[in-house]
Amino acid sequence: MLILLPPSEGKTPAAAGDPVDHDQLWLPGLATARRRVITRLVAMCKRTSARSVADSLRVLGLSEGQKDEIPRNAALPDAPAAPAVEVYTGVLYEALDAATLPPAAQSWLFERAVVFSGLWGAVRLGDRIPAYRCSVGVSLPGVGGLTAYWKKQLRPAVPEGLVLDLRSGAYGAMWSPAGPAATVRVLHERLVGGVPKRAVVSHFNKATKGRIVRALAESGAEFGSIGDVVATLRDLKYTVEEPAPGQLDVVVTEL
Repeated sequence: MLILLPPSEGKTPAAAGDPVDHDQLWLPGLATARRRVITRLVAMCKRTSARSVADSLRVLGLSEGQKDEIPRNAALPDAPAAPAVEVYTGVLYEALDAATLPPAAQSWLFERAVVFSGLWGAVRLGDRIPAYRCSVGVSLPGVGGLTAYWKKQLRPAVPEGLVLDLRSGAYGAMWSPAGPAATVRVLHERLVGGVPKRAVVSHFNKATKGRIVRALAESGAEFGSIGDVVATLRDLKYTVEEPAPGQLDVVVTEL
């Protein structure tokens, strides 16, 4: 089974270490495609005039207060790399807290969980990458829209099999599984005037997904079907509903 994760906007740069080795990343057949994206991103971010920096901020969807991301991108080829699970530090990854998992659970996680990325296409959590800023919604000069670019590259590269999809919509558009799969949605249920109301809450949606992945890793379970996943989550005391084929709703009452 593959567990598909989104990246996080927040990233922690490695303090030291060798730069990324494209041939050592998951799906090494994507090395040429990855180098093309990085080359174009670095070339854009190496321009240092005020007008060029403003243009890079616009392309990357960043604010003036995020200007430090431009020189960081410019230095990507030589920047120190660290395992992706240490670089991605957003809400989902904080809740996952992979560093505190027992060794067997970490091995389970690193074998199955992959992160979809505007820069890398898809990497495993143990793959060493530098911190960067480039979302999949970017249209990069010389490459074009990254969603369409990676969709073409990933279609023949990602192995088919059982898929549990926890990606956000933008990253979900990069690749669609052809085999058995389920997309996870987290709903917060609360009483309003004595009537149960449900809503998707972004921040806690990410945190709950991180806790779900952690619980599955700790279980060490092997899954042959989506039904097995549902049964395991229910055994782990999650309320799981199946409103439609390929859709799992995890309902929480506390955030």
